[in-house]
Amino acid sequence: MKQVFQNPKSGKTRTEEITPPPVRRGGVFVKNIFSVISVGTERSVIALSKKGLLQKAKERPDYVQKFLLAVRTKGFLAAWKMAQAKLATDIALGYSSAGEVLSVGDDVEEFKAGDRVACAGQDYASHAEYVFVPKNLCAKIPAGVAEDEAAFATLGAIAMQGIRRADLTPGETVGVIGLGLLGQIATRTLKAYGHRVIGFDVNSGQIAFAKENGIDAEVIIGKDDADGIVAKLTGGRGLDAVIVYASTKSDEPLKLAVQVVRDRGRIVQVGNVLANIPWRDFIAKELTYHSSRSYGPGRYDKNYEERGNDYPVGYVRWTERRNIEEFLRLLADKKMSVKNLITRSFDIAEAEKAYELVFNPQGLVHGIVLRYPKEGKPGPSFIRLRENNIVSREPLAKPIINIGLIGIGSFMKSTVISHLKEVEGVQVAAVAHTKGLPAKELAKEAGAEYVTSEYERLIEDKNIDLIICATRHSSHAKIAKEVLAAGKNLYIEKPLALNKEDLDGVMEAARKSKGRLLVGFNRRFSHHFMEAKKEFDGSSTPLNILYRVNVGPLESNHWSYDPKEGGRILGEACHFVHALQYLTGSLPKRLWTAAIPAGGSVAHEENFSLTIEYENGSLGTVSYSALGNFRVPKEYIEIYGDGKIMIIDNFKSGRVILPSRTKNLNLRHQDKGYTREIELLVKAIKDGTPSPMSLDEIYAAHLASFAMIESLKTGKPISFEDGTQKA
Repeated sequence: MKQVFQNPKSGKTRTEEITPPPVRRGGVFVKNIFSVISVGTERSVIALSKKGLLQKAKERPDYVQKFLLAVRTKGFLAAWKMAQAKLATDIALGYSSAGEVLSVGDDVEEFKAGDRVACAGQDYASHAEYVFVPKNLCAKIPAGVAEDEAAFATLGAIAMQGIRRADLTPGETVGVIGLGLLGQIATRTLKAYGHRVIGFDVNSGQIAFAKENGIDAEVIIGKDDADGIVAKLTGGRGLDAVIVYASTKSDEPLKLAVQVVRDRGRIVQVGNVLANIPWRDFIAKELTYHSSRSYGPGRYDKNYEERGNDYPVGYVRWTERRNIEEFLRLLADKKMSVKNLITRSFDIAEAEKAYELVFNPQGLVHGIVLRYPKEGKPGPSFIRLRENNIVSREPLAKPIINIGLIGIGSFMKSTVISHLKEVEGVQVAAVAHTKGLPAKELAKEAGAEYVTSEYERLIEDKNIDLIICATRHSSHAKIAKEVLAAGKNLYIEKPLALNKEDLDGVMEAARKSKGRLLVGFNRRFSHHFMEAKKEFDGSSTPLNILYRVNVGPLESNHWSYDPKEGGRILGEACHFVHALQYLTGSLPKRLWTAAIPAGGSVAHEENFSLTIEYENGSLGTVSYSALGNFRVPKEYIEIYGDGKIMIIDNFKSGRVILPSRTKNLNLRHQDKGYTREIELLVKAIKDGTPSPMSLDEIYAAHLASFAMIESLKTGKPISFEDGTQKA
């Protein structure tokens, strides 16, 4: 299928042939008929991408802060690579479209195949022939509403949410500052609700266009007498509310709003203007200032947008989806029309010409609509990038191991791929991912044969020897069982499963499989951990280990906080549970966990202490905290036993302190064992030997991780019976 992308580094826009998205739970698969280019928003995004790094930094200081945070946590080189990778990742353009539902995912009852729908959302309602959209970002198109008008529904919801934030009552007079596409839609919506409207803009053409379409009065900013015109329409009272849809680096729109609004009036900011509030004037009039959250409540909330959890109508009357539905109702009832806001239409194949018009307008440009073929079916779920030169071979003594990659999120791209390049005797044969372009770009870079949106194709491919999976945690157990049932080798990121039932299912599949299983517990393969095993192997005393982890809080809406993904403890702390198990060389006998009550579910705690007592008498403690800062490296381990002390400082430096001397174990670069774990698994595949990580080892580490959660919930220690931790 065709989709439009923009490169954030070069600023170039192009149409790319990619695989269609798969149908997933909680959403609908839609064949787009029209999509609308949001001229203001998309022009600003593309304009920013064409600027140099320093200009980008000035425009987006939030990105600079994220980069500095990455420098403190990962080092400058790693942070720089991440930033460059981000700049090289193309952006899917578009967020407002209309089309026909072809199929629906599980947990979707309100839509069926054949429904006409308006779609919303960045990375969902894209300029693409086919899109997958979560159900809360879709609304049925009423009879009598054409798809080209319905494609404006997301923009209509943005305009409408600004109106809702003004908290209007019947009979009030409203000012609209900025008569671009959103402002023009807003004036029509306000008139549909019976309000008198004054339009403000610096462009006389926009003013004239709005006047032709029903506004009651108009002000050309900088030329007309704004105070006089407002006084004439309002009987000298001033405007009851002013909604700012303009976009400028200046604070002049906000100053103008303060000037023309009445005593105790309301000002709503929708557009990107400098919010330099003139405080004395605000106080003098006792004004109320509101911002507007894009299309409405639910925006930026992943529980609402991605997971389909609606807000009760009795508590949240107007969500983003209900705003979209209301906009469509106004069109259906002929209360308003946006037909003449369509400046020009282009076929999807002519998208680059459409964007030329965005940057080089001839006269007024409002809505630019992209058209899609009404006939046809989705293309194949895979794209061949080169001819198959992989030769099927006997299971043993393979010179080259063909690898299939499932999931190409940040960990796969920033960590797995970079370490794969250091491993000899492997090649990436195929890439599977739900987003077509990133998968295609990575597959090209890696020299893969093909790319697909269906990971099952990799499992069925007899020429693929090893699958590396780095999808979200909730999918791990299902994918692992399918890969192992097919007799394939699997390296999967931790955790392997999120509960004992799924874990047992994977273990059963692994025991029966001809393939090998390795979970991404990489620290046991690091240089320092391997040295620690040498130093303390056969220790005459139990070990006492302190493992300190200094982490930072993630963004509040980060997916790893989602209980469905296991939360942060199960998602990351299992690393340290396994690390202690490896270092002690023993299975847990008893553990207990305590956390600082920072609110929310205990599974989300970021400040906890874990103590594990082992069968051989060893003791391990993990102190995990997000209360500090990044001037201290992330991981620090002290191991005591047999008269020796070993210190590992963030897997870069270390030392063994003996009674009479000290051995330094310093490295030029941090080594967390990523390369070695892949090398050893590849060697095992070639040699026909077992996985370098036993099933018992994997099973016990996960059981202990589940017990951590139970201990937090109950406040009690958890004991393990003999033999219960064997896979």
